Amino acid sequence: MPHTQATRYFALIPAAGVGARMGAGSPKQYLKIGGKPMLRHTLDAFQSSDLIAHTFVVVSQDDPYIDQVAPHHGVTVLRCGGATRMESVRNGLAALASTLSNGDWVLVHDAARPGLDAALIEKLILETGDHPVGGLLGLPVVDTVKRCIEGEAVGTVPRNGLWLAQTPQMFRYQLLRQALSAAPDPRAITDDASAVEALGLTPKLVEGHPRNLKVTLPDDIRIAELYLAVSQPELV
Repeated sequence: MPHTQATRYFALIPAAGVGARMGAGSPKQYLKIGGKPMLRHTLDAFQSSDLIAHTFVVVSQDDPYIDQVAPHHGVTVLRCGGATRMESVRNGLAALASTLSNGDWVLVHDAARPGLDAALIEKLILETGDHPVGGLLGLPVVDTVKRCIEGEAVGTVPRNGLWLAQTPQMFRYQLLRQALSAAPDPRAITDDASAVEALGLTPKLVEGHPRNLKVTLPDDIRIAELYLAVSQPELV
């Protein structure tokens, strides 16, 4: 079995970003989707999973919104967010040094992916199993990919073997800390898997779902609302 009594899974959500591309008056993770703050959707997804022992959310030290958004039980707020996503994750892991064991699994998830649900969390954990590196959700590329220079298509990139990374991305606590500590440029690490890959390791890819999209631009909010309005997808 991929999870035993001794195996623990924790969620870590970096939520210290300002969401500049959204052009909103507050950080995008607090914008409402379907009447509920985006971050609350994410927190509720982990709260709904029986496999998650506890959820930690990393925010900036002076975040004025989190206390009204985070549930009072099952979620711990860490006010140690950094200037980049990688720094927030690294700071959060450091803050948990006395709480987590080296072999505990950490599921890092983007605050701006409100379409996550318990079924996707379970799928990632079960299909990653005891993989020696870890795993992440993703989607195989199905569209034709063009290389663009100055607004013109200059070539077609073979899509064979190309995936779009999603989160959660799941690694053991010790490995994740090691990978992020070894990364030389925090701004070059856009997800946790890339830091692990830089060590020469190969995480497992687990097929996710389009509903788990990242809300980046204003139009993405409507798409997320449409996914959240429909029933849970059937996962195979």
